[in-house]
Amino acid sequence: MDAVQIDRVRRFNRAVTARLGVLHDHYLGRDRPVGEARLLWEIGEDGQDVRRLRESLGLDSGYLSRLLRSLQADGLVTVEPHARDRRVRTARLTAAGRAERRVLDDRSDELAGALLAPLNPAARDRLVAAMAEVERLLTAATVRVEAVDPGHPDAAHCLRSYAAELAERFDTGFDPALSLLPDAGELKPPRGLFLVARLNGEPVGCAGLRLPAGAPAEIKRMWVAPGSRGLGLARRLVAELEAAAVRHGHDLLRLDTNRALDAAVALYRACGFREVPAFNDERYAHHWFEKRIGPKAAE
Repeated sequence: MDAVQIDRVRRFNRAVTARLGVLHDHYLGRDRPVGEARLLWEIGEDGQDVRRLRESLGLDSGYLSRLLRSLQADGLVTVEPHARDRRVRTARLTAAGRAERRVLDDRSDELAGALLAPLNPAARDRLVAAMAEVERLLTAATVRVEAVDPGHPDAAHCLRSYAAELAERFDTGFDPALSLLPDAGELKPPRGLFLVARLNGEPVGCAGLRLPAGAPAEIKRMWVAPGSRGLGLARRLVAELEAAAVRHGHDLLRLDTNRALDAAVALYRACGFREVPAFNDERYAHHWFEKRIGPKAAE
């Protein structure tokens, strides 16, 4: 990042906040600030766990509690403990809250129309396309990647989803017991690494790295949730695993994949992997790749 980039981001933020009216205590002409209005939208028709609200909006627990108390005082929401676990609290809209949300929807539609109205059709298309790109990139920047134990609940969720998708996409189905998948111990330090990607606190991707002594490092069990594809997450996971392999002294990184995973094949080639002859007898593999990494890669 450089000073010019930082300045442009700040200018963009100022322009957007002023144009959307979020600087006022009476957002969209109602008697509440934008934070309370946003909560009404996020709670939605079915209600939402308070923890999930905090994570999805990135709010401090104390500030979120104050917003909810204000909405409760106005009779717009209720906050109740879960019947089976009183540590879990759920916020729900009251009838008055649902009516207020409908008013906010109508006024938000009017504001969006007012933003587009001064522009000609071509300019409107450009603005909407730019907004979609900004949304995608901001969402990508929100994803957090961290190393976890392969037995962590988020890791287990990703691995179950990974296996279920392969079973659906492979011509022969997929049975983990017949694959050369590493056991959990091979993806724990110092023998390996397992990464989980989270978006708003929810697991949306994973990738494992084997670090065998005296042999090439190997990427295993890489998966990104369908709803989070297009954010560059798979490329980011590959880059992080590559960097980890270099830190552990490896100069060659390998992986295998199935022909049904055409997007994965394209990704590995774009990341600088070259196809090589089979280096294992993985029954579900049709393509084998490797890449020189670290200082030797530049020689």
